[in-house]
Amino acid sequence: MLVRGPEGTEARVIGSIARVIAAAREPGAVLAAMADPATRIVSLTVTEKAYGLDRAGGVIQPGHPAIAPDLRAPREPKGAIGLLVEAFRRRREEGLEPFTVLCCDNLPENGALLRAGVLDFAGRIDPALVLWIEAGAAFPSTMVDRITPAATPATLADAARLTGCEDRAAIETEPFSQWVIEDRFPAGRPAWEAGGAIFVDDVAAYERMKLRMLNGTHSMLAYAGFLAGHRYVRDVMGDPVLARLVRRQLAAAARTLPPLVGIDQGAYAAALCQRFANPAIAHETRQIARDGTEKLPQRVMAPALEVARRGGDLRPFAFAVAVWMRFAIGRTDAGEVYDLSDPRADAIRAAVASSGTPAGIARALHGLVGLFPPELVADPAWTDAVTAILAGMLERGVAAALAEEAARTA
Repeated sequence: MLVRGPEGTEARVIGSIARVIAAAREPGAVLAAMADPATRIVSLTVTEKAYGLDRAGGVIQPGHPAIAPDLRAPREPKGAIGLLVEAFRRRREEGLEPFTVLCCDNLPENGALLRAGVLDFAGRIDPALVLWIEAGAAFPSTMVDRITPAATPATLADAARLTGCEDRAAIETEPFSQWVIEDRFPAGRPAWEAGGAIFVDDVAAYERMKLRMLNGTHSMLAYAGFLAGHRYVRDVMGDPVLARLVRRQLAAAARTLPPLVGIDQGAYAAALCQRFANPAIAHETRQIARDGTEKLPQRVMAPALEVARRGGDLRPFAFAVAVWMRFAIGRTDAGEVYDLSDPRADAIRAAVASSGTPAGIARALHGLVGLFPPELVADPAWTDAVTAILAGMLERGVAAALAEEAARTA
């Protein structure tokens, strides 16, 4: 792992891996490792969409490519949930205790959500296995806060230069890190607090802070920055107009959060601005802009609904959604066409194509099944704000609309 400081002059290589098993090539080896009596914790870090979960229902999506093949052949799984269930089945068969499943992904209540998916999958193939998992397995939730851009050829070249070895799995990241873990490990755990991990009874408050402040602002600046012609997050922070909107979004998100022991949210917001601006981190706006329909509900819609219920200022959240809608059109003001990189891209394109006006586009995208809370869509203050902001971008251009929006901030 290459750790990039703001000065961009040094990199450190930390950590080592004794063996890497690729599940796609060696699923049997992965299952054997999880079924090993010495295994007590299985941690997961995958993209949000890779689990094949229906977040709203807390169940699996039977037709998802990571789920469907494993339901047909549950003893030869390839997907994350199928692998977990088969490993549990093998441990039960061998008379072993279940391991703890530690999800480290950007999902709300990630442990509880993954637990629900595992139990749903298991119930479809072996109802008795559900009872065994429920009785002994733990799924603690976590919050991981660290900015990690996608690896590039430069990343791999730096890793080779620093280590003298070719590492095709090398990644780079920022110096900052925070790992908050719900302390539920029936089979025991390492003393990760020695390395800075924070163990708590309930991770939800920390999770909301990260999802709404870091991730929600990341999404907003990614759509706005990409449409404004900025390739990297650091370039967005160098744009005075967008930097002002970033600060507004951070402040708006912070106002939706309760006080948190040991956390100064104002200081956290200021630190985020510095982290976003780190010139050594080449974090592409296009990378962050992917999978908006997977990310926006918890990052933007959830806090917006809370603000709407108490009659607060919806403008920052309406702007974040409007700029996503502008991105969803699939072309820049200059006419450049780009890929949406979203699991619901076909539905998004169909919604946009069926609507010729800003109001029609906003209405169609608000109508995507399961994306927006119905209560929020029924609020005229919300829909009017989103539609007006989107109209400004389409009628006057993104650059002008961004400048006008920034001028509205204090």
